[in-house]
Amino acid sequence: MQTNILEYLEQTVPRVPDKTAFADENSALTFAELYQNARAIGTKLLADGISGEPVVVFMEKSPAAINAFYGAVYAGCYYVPLDVEMPAFRIEMILDQLKPRALICDAVTEQALSEYKYEGNVYRFSEITGTPADDAALAKVREKQLDIDPIYIVFTSGSTGVPKGILANHRSVIDYIENLSETLGFNENTVFGNQTPLYFDACLKELLPTLKFGATAWLIPKAYFSFPLKLVEFLNAHKINTVCWVVSALTMISATGTFKFAKPEYLRTIAFGSEVFPVKQFKMWREALPEASFTNLYGPTEATGMSCYYHVNRDFEETEAIPIGRPFRNTGIILLDENGKEAEYGKPGEICIRGTCLTMGYFGQPDKTAEVFTQNPLQTRFPELIYHTGDIAHYNEDGDLVFVSRKDYQIKHMGHRIELGEIEVGCGLCDGVEVAGCVYDKEKNKIVLFYTGKVEKAELAGFLKKRLPRYMQPNVIRQIEAMPHTPNGKLDRKALLAQYNESK
Repeated sequence: MQTNILEYLEQTVPRVPDKTAFADENSALTFAELYQNARAIGTKLLADGISGEPVVVFMEKSPAAINAFYGAVYAGCYYVPLDVEMPAFRIEMILDQLKPRALICDAVTEQALSEYKYEGNVYRFSEITGTPADDAALAKVREKQLDIDPIYIVFTSGSTGVPKGILANHRSVIDYIENLSETLGFNENTVFGNQTPLYFDACLKELLPTLKFGATAWLIPKAYFSFPLKLVEFLNAHKINTVCWVVSALTMISATGTFKFAKPEYLRTIAFGSEVFPVKQFKMWREALPEASFTNLYGPTEATGMSCYYHVNRDFEETEAIPIGRPFRNTGIILLDENGKEAEYGKPGEICIRGTCLTMGYFGQPDKTAEVFTQNPLQTRFPELIYHTGDIAHYNEDGDLVFVSRKDYQIKHMGHRIELGEIEVGCGLCDGVEVAGCVYDKEKNKIVLFYTGKVEKAELAGFLKKRLPRYMQPNVIRQIEAMPHTPNGKLDRKALLAQYNESK
């Protein structure tokens, strides 16, 4: 029985030691190099008395940064990824919460450290990896490690402005990777194209299956996601056949007409998530890549990555929503209504998750943890935690879950309960609209719609009047050049609202 994520690496190294594991435009690491470097890092940390505690990896996105993650785990620690692209005030708050005694950096981030009040041990990756491995010390750590020990903390935004650090352990991550790999059919021939920053758990979809199968993962430069043709050329140049991207990264290619000039020739496995995929854009992808498989993934960070999947196996009308499907094996989904009771079949309810996939909660914030990790109200005989996602869904006639909206994307307008996402879907059906984003001005009681595309505002307004009921009509329509996104690629509604408030 596997109890440690490092077993993936240790079982793969003897089989393909010289194969490239992780690469970017500037560097690459083989499985043998990963193994040697990680054990060297673990050894140095142990020699300095660092074990069972957070180790910050403050590095540029690179194969070396990934290597540092595994080095921290070899020391019995849990890694905390930070990046120079993160806002300085956020990094300061995270360092203040953690008070880490160890930080691994590279040449670039070492210079940036002077901006922060960090007084712990600083290790440069290029130097710490020169440490001779202490097999006995590393073996002693392994003997004591349990599958419930934490291996990473990733920070998500807190409602109060204070970041929340989510801890995941070996058990939940192994459970996730085994299920994801089986669902998407990864193997030793898989070539991943990584899109997400390394400081989000979304990157697990590439990082650990690469170790498990002896696959290869390419870290795609962030800049290419602003130049769709270059992005497709990158995919083709490196024969990338598998991507697990946020929807906005995919629609950026299809909405700009890139398929007229180039298509991802080797792409055969396409997984998407984090946002609703507009059916109009999705159809463009299926037409461009008829031999590829498409899978919708859903899940919150608090439940270790993704929890549900849906293999798209039929055509959808443009007014339909692609389901999020069914839970992974060993994951339980409960829909609770506003009274904390199980929602009637077909009726909307909040998605609550139970099972091995649940993380350990929020680092140093027991009150926040207790708010969303609660006793299962349907289980009164023994302790069982569930995680309240804040997402609303219902079951369709096929027994698949269909995402409706976030709780906080529901508004009350003109006496009606409205899902902002429904307005966005309606807008996306209009020819000439590329992407739509909707926010609500509570002070003025106004629905504000932003969109990108060539269609004129008046034409879009006329289209929506025929498509949506009166109480759902946007009060303000703004055409913008580019839609703002969060660092992990999701639509940034806070930025849209701020943009609107500034121009009022």
